[in-house]
Amino acid sequence: MIWLELIGAGILTGFLSGFFGIGGGTILVPLLLLMGFDTKVAIGISVVQMVFSSLFGSYLNKKFGTLDVKLVTYIGVGGFIGAQFSGMITAGFSNELLEFIFLGFATFALVRLFMKPKENQEQKENVNPLILLAIGFVLGVVSMAIGVGGSIILTPILVGFFHFPLKKAISAGLFFVVFSSVSGAISQSMSGNVDYVSGILIGAASLVGVYLGIIKKDAIAHAMQRRLIVLFYVVVVAYMSYRVFL
Repeated sequence: MIWLELIGAGILTGFLSGFFGIGGGTILVPLLLLMGFDTKVAIGISVVQMVFSSLFGSYLNKKFGTLDVKLVTYIGVGGFIGAQFSGMITAGFSNELLEFIFLGFATFALVRLFMKPKENQEQKENVNPLILLAIGFVLGVVSMAIGVGGSIILTPILVGFFHFPLKKAISAGLFFVVFSSVSGAISQSMSGNVDYVSGILIGAASLVGVYLGIIKKDAIAHAMQRRLIVLFYVVVVAYMSYRVFL
């Protein structure tokens, strides 16, 4: 039954969201496409799911002491503003173009994961808020238009440029998704791309997965976590390449 598949997709997406600090769209959109959903509807459902997973996940990360909201709040506000334009972009682009952009986004993330940024420098605190707002704005526009949270790009930025420890960067990336997903859900809804029943069902199921993912994230070794996230994106890129080019 389709609702059992949606619940299963929600739990899996939630686990990956909590474990890797992602919104979940990078895995959920391909899963929904595999189930036969239209690309634009899949993106809308994904954005709704992100609201659930990012809010609950950020609460847990704050509770467990791995979330520092100070720096990310400026990026999040920029993401909220940028995501307001996402519905227009999704509605105006063809399904084929959206899938191609999604593939590019996932490929870029995979390439970034093969780069090893420095993590032993002092975390930067005094950064120009306008720069942070601009980073968030760009991430909000692009990521919500294709149904992902933007954290998979933000996390390498926080580690490589602001010298966040990896686990704190993962928590911060998920917190950014709170801003972008709430705004993106509003924008996607106004453009008529949201299947609320499926989105809420997946979102509710994802809460179980988020909790398990965050518990596992805080317990696993850094090196193993990195290997697993690389493997995850290899699978996503391979599947989307198959859809786009074959």
